[in-house]
Amino acid sequence: MTLTESISIERVKKSRLSTIDFSNLGFGNHISDHMLVADYKDGAWHEPKIIPFGDMMMSPAMLSLHYGQTIFEGMKAFKNKNGEIIVFRPQRHHQRMNKSLERMCMPTLSEEYFLNSLSALIEVDSDWVPTAEGSSLYLRPFVFAFEAKLGVKIADEYKFMIITSPVGPYFAKPVKLKVEEEYVRAAEGGTGFAKCAGNYGGAFYPTLIAQKQGFDQVLWTDAKEHKYIDESGAMNVMFVLNGKLVTPKLTTSLLDGVTRDSILTLSSSLGLEKEERKVSVAEIEEGFKKGTLTEAFGVGTAAVVSTIASISIHGKNYELPVVNENSFQLRIKKKLNDIRRGNEPDVHGWNYTIK
Repeated sequence: MTLTESISIERVKKSRLSTIDFSNLGFGNHISDHMLVADYKDGAWHEPKIIPFGDMMMSPAMLSLHYGQTIFEGMKAFKNKNGEIIVFRPQRHHQRMNKSLERMCMPTLSEEYFLNSLSALIEVDSDWVPTAEGSSLYLRPFVFAFEAKLGVKIADEYKFMIITSPVGPYFAKPVKLKVEEEYVRAAEGGTGFAKCAGNYGGAFYPTLIAQKQGFDQVLWTDAKEHKYIDESGAMNVMFVLNGKLVTPKLTTSLLDGVTRDSILTLSSSLGLEKEERKVSVAEIEEGFKKGTLTEAFGVGTAAVVSTIASISIHGKNYELPVVNENSFQLRIKKKLNDIRRGNEPDVHGWNYTIK
């Protein structure tokens, strides 16, 4: 029995696939034909089902709307050179998802339940996986409190859902950042390490202010002193400083990025020593002044690598060297893509094949 035979499936009467221009996908503009839905009631997750993508009925008193019990993940599926569909590091995403669920007092999912659900939905919508270089099927699993009650409480009922979206190559221009010295994304002991919706909602306002000042994103700093680098926008941040790959050490205020972990794992194969430690704003400014800071980039699922063109520190704008084919960030991005596409051996066992 295949995964799709073990999960209830209601297929769309007419696919929207023919209406999609796969040469101009963008990011998140289109949702595939089907979605997976599962309910948590009476202390257990019930059997998932796959249904046509569409609107849902929900109560205005639904607890997640009022008290924020909602988390999500983001990952990608690709077609490799043999035409197989692979998902990149879903087990690692599952582990992080459960950490987010635990922090938000929500029920976790077993790895088997998670992978079977993911695989079944991709199998049903396999034709939605793009084949063009740099494109992929973006996967968005999420969980939210579904119980209808206005009392401030931990919900007893939840929904687990997965929706997918074909996305094109991410060709973002190099970004201009401003070191944030007033607002805070997350504090130690808070929810910064969890992919909960509130982290993103709370980041919008300071980011909007930065954009009105001519920047693309903010470079978050620690909540206590604003002396140490945390993250770049909604991504982890990395620097090539004094010939080493340097990135802030994980704390409870930082997201444990899967792309971050992958790049750190692969860095030595490209001849770069890595350091995970506190990175001060003063150290970055000194690196600019001395010319020892040669690269800075954000890392995450969407773009893999997002080049940083400049960083504003205490009101002064510092420019980074122009990225070229020898830059570490482009070489590591290519290496990751080659592993996911099957052009390079997957020695770490990161690729999960949809049978």
